[in-house]
Amino acid sequence: MESTTTPRPKHLGRNIRRVREILGVKQDTVAEKLGVTQQTVSNIESNEAVESETIEKIAGILGVNPEAIKSFNEESVVYNIQNNHEGATLNTSPNYQQNNNCTFNPIDKWVEAMEKNEKLYEALLKSEREKVAMLEKVLEGRE
Repeated sequence: MESTTTPRPKHLGRNIRRVREILGVKQDTVAEKLGVTQQTVSNIESNEAVESETIEKIAGILGVNPEAIKSFNEESVVYNIQNNHEGATLNTSPNYQQNNNCTFNPIDKWVEAMEKNEKLYEALLKSEREKVAMLEKVLEGRE
């Protein structure tokens, strides 16, 4: 017995919602820029079929290509994130560079800061000693 399965059509509303969520954009923002209510955006996202014109407008608002919404695939996004961002190494992903090497010695920076503080403290003490000496002269002159 042969079973012919036709591929399910993509749920474009769900794709819009997932792209919007990944980008961190709220329904209210999309609604405002479309000139509709938040409920209308919610209805669009719940529909399996969405007009191309609506997809293009929403894609423009989200700053993505309309094809990114139409051909959105959650598995490929997860794969992309894992391989290009989470734990990617320079050898496996030419597009992602990870630099965890310190370019300076933190102890040297700490010692430099301590030396600067010491110099500032000595300058402050010198200034205070000069003030004391000047006040002593003024007081001697009054006697």
